[in-house]
Amino acid sequence: MKSAVETLNPTRVRLTVEVPFEELKDSLDAAYKKINQQVTVKGFRKGKIPARVIDQRFGRGAVLEEAVNDALPKFYTEAVNEAELNVLGQPEVDITELKDNETLNFTAEVDVRPTIEIPDYSGIEVEVDAVEVSEEDVDKAVEELRERFASTSPVERAAEDGDVVTIDLEAKVEGEVLEDGVASGVSYTIGSGELLEGIDEAVKGLEAGGEATFTSELKGGSAAGKESEVTVKVTQVAKRELPELDDDFAQLASEFDTLDELKADSRKRLENMKQYDQATQAQERVLEKLLELVEVPVPEKLLADEIQTRTHNLEHHQLGQMGLDLDKYLEIQGKSREEFDAETKEQAEKGIKTQFVLDELVNKEKLNVNQEELTEHLMRRAQSSGMSPDQFAQAVVEGGQVPMLVGEVARGKALAVVVEAATVKDTNGEVVDLDDEDDETAAAEADASADASASGEDKTEA
Repeated sequence: MKSAVETLNPTRVRLTVEVPFEELKDSLDAAYKKINQQVTVKGFRKGKIPARVIDQRFGRGAVLEEAVNDALPKFYTEAVNEAELNVLGQPEVDITELKDNETLNFTAEVDVRPTIEIPDYSGIEVEVDAVEVSEEDVDKAVEELRERFASTSPVERAAEDGDVVTIDLEAKVEGEVLEDGVASGVSYTIGSGELLEGIDEAVKGLEAGGEATFTSELKGGSAAGKESEVTVKVTQVAKRELPELDDDFAQLASEFDTLDELKADSRKRLENMKQYDQATQAQERVLEKLLELVEVPVPEKLLADEIQTRTHNLEHHQLGQMGLDLDKYLEIQGKSREEFDAETKEQAEKGIKTQFVLDELVNKEKLNVNQEELTEHLMRRAQSSGMSPDQFAQAVVEGGQVPMLVGEVARGKALAVVVEAATVKDTNGEVVDLDDEDDETAAAEADASADASASGEDKTEA
């Protein structure tokens, strides 16, 4: 077999392959054997029909077609390996010449990973938010904890801001009560903004037994986004009572003996959260700077497939669960279809570029993934998916997704290498040391940027 490679553009090549006919022998034998098992010829036992009889009865062309279909994947793979190509997706194959007992010639056009030059990234500088926790932040955190330990007691008066009311709801659209528009015994805190717009004004001033009607746009269900006439009836009004902020509250709400200890712990938790957010912000901004430094051509078909996958997932999974279609979603978002398409294309392009660049960094820095790192990543992914580690691991293995997980971890390590080499300062001008941050933060950021959820990962595997 002889093969040659023609570069059509930075992300696509054409392979020209010439196969001597003798190299088709195994596939021809297999073709005759397969046809032998599928046909019956009078005077011959099944499976024992001579090749010349098959040629006479069914045509040599049928045999050649079967043999070529069997042989093409093998010859294509050999040509790809010989040229050391990193192919993406399936090739477009065209048989240019097939002469019985002489030769088989074909071409295969296929997308390939572009050659990427990673520049010196040690000069990257980014600014992130400073880790600052104010007394107001601590007070707010303690107050939120206090809210969780609030008690209620029924009162015989009109409902006021902050009261907890028990209500029955009935929603109508164009005069018809919705099947999923009736609810009873709903508990609602006035002023929380957790239900429908306009409900606070409707229930304030009502006593138990009182009802009111108001108009509001439904947030979910079968008529999400539509204007609805909602009738609300108050069945109980209860006053919320917050515990006193003292040492007794600290003992009730935590493992601490004093309120000061509880506040100190709240401050530490807030600092940890802000440090994590700061690390994530640093990784996002370093990645943005890195992508600006690198020229990354994106295969057109790969990009089109990625856009289609993202749009499909949004329409049929995320929006479907919310009872919305794409048109209603865009209406709620205040976006045109053109704006949505442009944003989706930008996000898909960034995801593909991110994966290409980080994969190239993995190779350049010779990064490996050990079993412990893979196990830790699997555990985190299982937790975020709501599955047990064993269930998630089984699904990964059965779906052949282990290489994908390895790639996610490796890309996270590559991004961590770049972040470590970059200069990160906070808004106070202080250099931020991210060495103590978990590498999993980098892995999560790399996955989010490439959006493997699912889409980009599989598309760019050879």
